[in-house]
Amino acid sequence: MTNREPRHETPRGRQRPARQVNAGTAQPARRIAFDVIRAVSESDAYANLLLPHRLNEAKLSAADAGLATELTYGTLRMRGYYDRVIERAASRPVAEIDPAILDVLRLGTHQLLSMRVASHAAVNESVELARSAGSRSAAGFVNGVLRAITRTEPDAWQSLILGDSTGEIDRLATRYAHPSWVVRAIKQSLDLQGRGDELEEALAADNLAPQVNFIALPGLATRPEEATPNRFSPFGFRSGGGDPLSTVSASGGTLRVQDEGSQLAALALSRVRPVEPGEQWLDVCAGPGGKAALLAAEALAGGAELDANELVPARARLVERAIEAVPLPVVVTTEDGTTLGASRTGHYDRILLDAPCTGLGALRRRPEARWRKTPKDVSELTKLQGALLDSALDALAPGGIVAYVTCSPHVGETALIVESALRTHPGVERLDTQAVLDGVTGEPLDAAAPGGAVQLWPHRHGTDAMFIALLQKPFDQPVG
Repeated sequence: MTNREPRHETPRGRQRPARQVNAGTAQPARRIAFDVIRAVSESDAYANLLLPHRLNEAKLSAADAGLATELTYGTLRMRGYYDRVIERAASRPVAEIDPAILDVLRLGTHQLLSMRVASHAAVNESVELARSAGSRSAAGFVNGVLRAITRTEPDAWQSLILGDSTGEIDRLATRYAHPSWVVRAIKQSLDLQGRGDELEEALAADNLAPQVNFIALPGLATRPEEATPNRFSPFGFRSGGGDPLSTVSASGGTLRVQDEGSQLAALALSRVRPVEPGEQWLDVCAGPGGKAALLAAEALAGGAELDANELVPARARLVERAIEAVPLPVVVTTEDGTTLGASRTGHYDRILLDAPCTGLGALRRRPEARWRKTPKDVSELTKLQGALLDSALDALAPGGIVAYVTCSPHVGETALIVESALRTHPGVERLDTQAVLDGVTGEPLDAAAPGGAVQLWPHRHGTDAMFIALLQKPFDQPVG
């Protein structure tokens, strides 16, 4: 790029290395939001990990921290929709706009179309960010585009953008800011449950910020009196506010942040039948350790033993920290889960396989994931998921049970993986996971999926969209 070339016209293929910009006099909450959004765009950072760190560093007031959070997550969540608005207002494809300036525009567009922010404040602050991130011409470009956006009301913008849709899937993808392939995947999963008419409700739920949810590890902690119990998990709750990390720290780790759906996934395995002392349990892909901690507490209460495995050493260390609060000796290994079945054939009575997946079930808390994943990712992940499930079934003792879990409703990562495993492992039976969890939950889940599995949903259950399937090896099947 020459010195005469405006930065806002730099093609995407000529991005500079990621950096934290000096955003001049921009308001601190907007500066932090912009820095996090840039890190997500350029460095594949995770907003849910980076933003709390930046907020802690900045020591913002509660109000400013809340503003920074809404600016960050709202902008990331609705990026696809905002890009279409920006293209109309700028009269050019977003691919022709410098990435840093495009992020400034997205942040400003979110304030203008989705927040109660005065137009002049949103525009002026965005211009200040653009001036620091780009050049004088970039600041003028941002000013012009955002002022063009202000001349049309949000509802009118929506009508204009939706009017460009090429079909119902494209309309829903635009309206709810999901890639079209994700909309189709969610629709297919809902259709299999006979709930296809809930598609818009499911997409809308992905755009709502989730409440922080906790668990009181059974036998080691009790739910605080002032807390609100979960609908389904007997150990889950939501607090009345405050810093979640302080709650966890004060309890020594026996109170933990954990989605209710994740709790149910672990409880489906631990409560599928009474525990016999001496049982051997395994968490195959244990990082970062939330489900392992719950399984450890359950194993301690029932007299079972637990092993935890996590391929990535850094995540294995997180598992070790997560289970410190449970007075049960847990062996944490870093083996390849796809070959673990060969080295531990017929060893375990219960295995939890929370398989690596696209994470499409957790778009509420990781909004940028919808724009990062592609159908190609699904194809690559399903090979890994199938290999992991084959390995887990090999590691089961006769009569043993594996819980196959993914935080994704995509049929390719859920039902089809189970069907493939059943063909490869004759005699393995599907258990009625809905019936098992109905014996655990405070109220019926009403989440039955084909083949005896359970599919949870944010719009129905207030949980991540967890898929849970229980599979049992025959009691008379020989080992090896």
